Amino acid sequence: MTNRRRLAAGFLVTACAFGWLATLGAQTRQRSMYVSAVNEAGTPVPDLGPSDFIVREDNVAREVLKVEPALEPMQVAVLVDTSQAARNDISHMRTALPGFVKTLTGGEMKNEVAIIAIGERPTVFTNYTSNQAELKKGIDRIWSTQGSGAYLLDAIIETCQGFKKREAQRPVIVAILSEGPELSGRYHDQALDPLKANGAAFHAITMGRPSSSVSEEFRERNMVLDEGPRLSGGRREELLTPMGLDAKLAQLADELTHQYKVTYSHPDTLIPPERVTVAAAKPGFTARGTLIKEAKARQ
Repeated sequence: MTNRRRLAAGFLVTACAFGWLATLGAQTRQRSMYVSAVNEAGTPVPDLGPSDFIVREDNVAREVLKVEPALEPMQVAVLVDTSQAARNDISHMRTALPGFVKTLTGGEMKNEVAIIAIGERPTVFTNYTSNQAELKKGIDRIWSTQGSGAYLLDAIIETCQGFKKREAQRPVIVAILSEGPELSGRYHDQALDPLKANGAAFHAITMGRPSSSVSEEFRERNMVLDEGPRLSGGRREELLTPMGLDAKLAQLADELTHQYKVTYSHPDTLIPPERVTVAAAKPGFTARGTLIKEAKARQ
């Protein structure tokens, strides 16, 4: 009888030990984000570590475990406005894009870039590639289409569908737009939800004086331009003239190629957080981050 009790007690201790280890493992599950850290001039800040970032899930601070350079290749979709409203901005796009593409594809990471026109309808000029000559051919095809409007929201949705099919590991969308009519006929959440589902960072650069249009399509587009960069870890730039496009694209390329991969402790819960944010732990720079989607969630 005594031996049976000892044996039962041994099983109980073993079971408790396994349960404690499982709980400990759940407490130390790791998640990661791609994070931009830039100073007031928009220049990437080097040599940052775990103590320099604060990660929160639904406003609850999490322990930052590791900070390292982000070396995974990016899949960058450049959405270019080729509508009639962009007619006077096209030449600046064609001048600024080659340098932007060269910075992204000239390193060792072998980032892939696609050139996609959004005037009249979303059209792929050059599919994802690191070949600068092929990308230059796509840039040379950028012309405004007479009588057309922009289809930004449609382009975001279709681009995210492409990310899903390609199982893109580090998707990025860069939209270069002129102030003009939006003809997608979509609601803003139809574009924002795929961005979140694919873990895609959305960056937008608009040129021209803000439109006074009160149309529903334009209102939905502005909501995407406002919320998309903020929720996805991207940036929004508004230029009154296209003269500054070259400098802004060069700055963005520098930021994208000098991001950090920030890994933090995440509790293993059944309900995922609605929002994950990253911030600078000290003055001197600003941090923006894109949560890396887990493989199971991405599929």
